[in-house]
Amino acid sequence: MNEPQQKWTETIDAEHSLFDLKLKEVWRYKDLVYMFVKRDFVSSFKQTILGPIWFFINPILTTIVYLVIFGRIAKLPTDGAPPLLFYLAGVTLWNYFSGSLLATSYTFSGNSGIFGKVYFPRLVTPLSIVISNLMRFGVQFLLFLTVWAYYWSQGKAHPNIWVLATPFLVALMALFSLGAGMIFSSLTTKYKDLSMLLGFGISLYMYATPVIYPVSSLKGIFRKLAYYNPLTGIFECFKYAWLGVGDFSPVMLATSTVIILILLMIGIVVFNKVEKTFMDTV
Repeated sequence: MNEPQQKWTETIDAEHSLFDLKLKEVWRYKDLVYMFVKRDFVSSFKQTILGPIWFFINPILTTIVYLVIFGRIAKLPTDGAPPLLFYLAGVTLWNYFSGSLLATSYTFSGNSGIFGKVYFPRLVTPLSIVISNLMRFGVQFLLFLTVWAYYWSQGKAHPNIWVLATPFLVALMALFSLGAGMIFSSLTTKYKDLSMLLGFGISLYMYATPVIYPVSSLKGIFRKLAYYNPLTGIFECFKYAWLGVGDFSPVMLATSTVIILILLMIGIVVFNKVEKTFMDTV
């Protein structure tokens, strides 16, 4: 009599493709993703008095500072859009991207204690960071919508059909921060100095991104270089969609999409390669 064939619940492979994201395995650990998202959300405001109210305070104070420095003193153009709304749009997008990128870049160094003791798909950690920051973005986006609704009622904001592309724009920022974050996280396991320079580099990158100025204000080679910034198409499309201003074209967004997907693939390859040996260098 033949014995029933055994079915294995776990398969351990010696090798796997560098392009393999192990999404099926990540889906099996979806509860762990939820736990990490909850942990990040709670730990951000633990032992704070105002708690989640900081989600609103941060963009409001930043927007006011930009309004005074870049709007009143430097008098940078906003393509005819209300300065307050223009800066708030840029701050809302930038906060999500910079926060996700910076946090993701510490995936290996910040979680080495857990990685060295328990096995789970390492991609769970950067994914949970991107998702938890997405919750913060949602709250700040509601603040933007509130201010936008006021100016729209005054006839000073001119939305168009491109507002439907907002989820796609947010997804692009998430993929960009995920890909770039995995690259930096992998490199910092060996080159510790990068972690010191990353925060400064992100601050400089903001000035290369149309957060406080429109692309139309750039001239010559600076304007050409701006088109190769993956965030340019995203920011210009968002402002064009909700405010009705900006030097936007579908080609610009397509360029951003292609560059982001390439960076994501590079991030996947580097991340999958480093996760095998990072405990030897971290």
